[in-house]
Amino acid sequence: MTTKRESILTAIAAALVGTTGVSTRIYRSRVEPITRGESPAIVIEPISDNAQQNTSLPTLDWSLVVRIAVIIRGNIPDQLADPTVQSLHSKLMADLTLGGYAIDIEPVSVTFELVEADQPAGVVMCDYRVQYRTSVANLAS
Repeated sequence: MTTKRESILTAIAAALVGTTGVSTRIYRSRVEPITRGESPAIVIEPISDNAQQNTSLPTLDWSLVVRIAVIIRGNIPDQLADPTVQSLHSKLMADLTLGGYAIDIEPVSVTFELVEADQPAGVVMCDYRVQYRTSVANLAS
């Protein structure tokens, strides 16, 4: 059985299918570099997942921060990434429950990293907080 966290990350990847500009180049927790031929691309990765027990019920309220990074090459990379960022945001916010796995999704921040390479490159990192609930004894329910 899969944890709700893993189900949420899978649901995010599924929701982003068809994102403008990336075709099928949507990766999960990819650690190897994205080659020139593989960009633009999206990489989805968990950043943190914190729990609180807010009620006397045997439940945990979780706050999962997920980073969706758009990796792109070309002059003015942040500008080139903008249609992809708009598309991924619209797709992610279309179902705030991610098929029933989440209570809510909210944007947290967007950061930019521009690097000089054989051609200009950039990473636009969009962070989202996903609120969800599990039982105390079972992270899958």
